[in-house]
Amino acid sequence: MTALKNHLLISLMAFTTLFKAQEIIPLYSGEIPNSKPCNLVESSTTTLRASDSVMVERVSHVTKPELIAFFPPAGKANGTSVIICPGGAYKILAINIEGYDVAKKLNAAGITAFVLKYRLPSDTSMRDKSIGPLQDAQRAIQLVKENAEKWRLDSTRVGLMGFSAGGHLASTAATHFKEVIPNAQKINLIPSFLILAYPVISFEDSLTHLISRSRLLGPSQSPEAIHLYSNDKQVSSKTPKTFIVHAIDDKGVKVENSLYFIAALKKYKVPVEVFLYAKGGHGFGILNKTTPVNWIDDCIRWINTN
Repeated sequence: MTALKNHLLISLMAFTTLFKAQEIIPLYSGEIPNSKPCNLVESSTTTLRASDSVMVERVSHVTKPELIAFFPPAGKANGTSVIICPGGAYKILAINIEGYDVAKKLNAAGITAFVLKYRLPSDTSMRDKSIGPLQDAQRAIQLVKENAEKWRLDSTRVGLMGFSAGGHLASTAATHFKEVIPNAQKINLIPSFLILAYPVISFEDSLTHLISRSRLLGPSQSPEAIHLYSNDKQVSSKTPKTFIVHAIDDKGVKVENSLYFIAALKKYKVPVEVFLYAKGGHGFGILNKTTPVNWIDDCIRWINTN
């Protein structure tokens, strides 16, 4: 009985420590830009994914965006921060395996992490759904930089990470520099560095993830919109240094999405680090079960040496 009590006490202490390391921060203090009144209610479900027996928490109908902050212990924090955009085809957010799990791993290396619960494109809740997620990504960068001193962060080392459709969002923020939110203080809204995991990059028919494209742009997309949101075609010398991971056998988002983006970065002489798995499919998060080699360890080394 004593051993059981001790175990429960240790578990409670661990939970309390974790809870204190998190803070939920509304992205906007007042009116949310580009929003309109609606009856959508945010919901969350956790299910076992049949393909690899991984529990996935799926958040849907996000209309009030937030940052979920994960702060490392003060003595371990190194001042670098990463904003994480979970994927989910712009339909849901796989918020645990492509958000919370990543944040905890970064925390262990002294990196402050913010999981971005961004608005999912919706004609019901937005006036222009094509820019809604980008507004939230830009606001997340702005908010972190505004609070850099308070949170003891280096405002020149605020990175952006995205998985799958979250990778499309992150790469959009790193290639589309038109500001779609108010920015009276003229804060630089371009991420300091970019991390993309099996990202949707192209909206071209031959490469894109059709559900993600349709969710963001609607069922009918003009050639101009497809070109604009094919982010390999929007790379410039201003695009930040990038780390990319993808599995060659990915059937959900073709690896060519990453390869085209890599080629564009190379064209503009933007430094890029590439980690390709032979196997792993799509949606493996920070743990590819087909191999003992963890890409996130190389990524953390890359973050801390760049």
